[in-house]
Amino acid sequence: MSGFLRRLISPAVSTLQRDTVRLRLEDAEIDVLRVRDPRARRIKLSVDERGVRLTLPPRASLVMGERFLEQHRGWLSEQLRSYQATNLPPPLVIGEAGVLPLRGELLPLRWETGRYAHMEIDADGACLHWPSRGTDATLRRALREFYEAQTRADVGQWLPRYLPGLPRAPARLRLKVMSSQWGSLAPDGSMALDLALVLGRPSAFEYVLVHELCHLIQANHSPAFWAEVEKRFPAWHAERDYFQLEGRRLKAMLRQMLTPAG
Repeated sequence: MSGFLRRLISPAVSTLQRDTVRLRLEDAEIDVLRVRDPRARRIKLSVDERGVRLTLPPRASLVMGERFLEQHRGWLSEQLRSYQATNLPPPLVIGEAGVLPLRGELLPLRWETGRYAHMEIDADGACLHWPSRGTDATLRRALREFYEAQTRADVGQWLPRYLPGLPRAPARLRLKVMSSQWGSLAPDGSMALDLALVLGRPSAFEYVLVHELCHLIQANHSPAFWAEVEKRFPAWHAERDYFQLEGRRLKAMLRQMLTPAG
């Protein structure tokens, strides 16, 4: 079989397959992560702070993927420019004063010697207690543990007021770093929330919680579902607009905080 036919005919796959392709875009070349995903149903192009990703379903050919890239050159250039303009706080450097994103604010961050790495909030901002042998991995672990604890505290504060009128409580809560979603509710009642929510304004986080809780009543986005949201959180339109404006930056900030340096 010729090389051209091999590129046209792609066998079914059962596991993720990844490679990188180079794309000439305007005056520069960029790397595109090409992923063949057995769960994908259509070709998808996405951009985030990590770069460009082209997702192919099992039966899509490489040629189809290349054509899809060509057709979306203009969109891709616009998205990359948008990410380059994202205003992020400076990355944390061990031992140096910085800022900690939390609940729509940038708290001044200071370092103090401690037996183990852990974060505390006080009247002066944020304090990171730091061991003498702490590493970058220690820092990222401490930040994730801190954000998870703060997220669970917020959910614990809001959840009781919304439980009355629901058919049941969520079965469990999982905190994740999500690429595009802010939350989800599984058929078994398990709720997942994006850890980046605790970086934004609390009212937006509370809206996402209400949104997912309403899926316990309506497992869809029908008018009946939105009526349930409206009844419990009338200001949901403003919070949805907030995510349109700030969502990308929040997710980028979280990844910057949790990703090892270098």
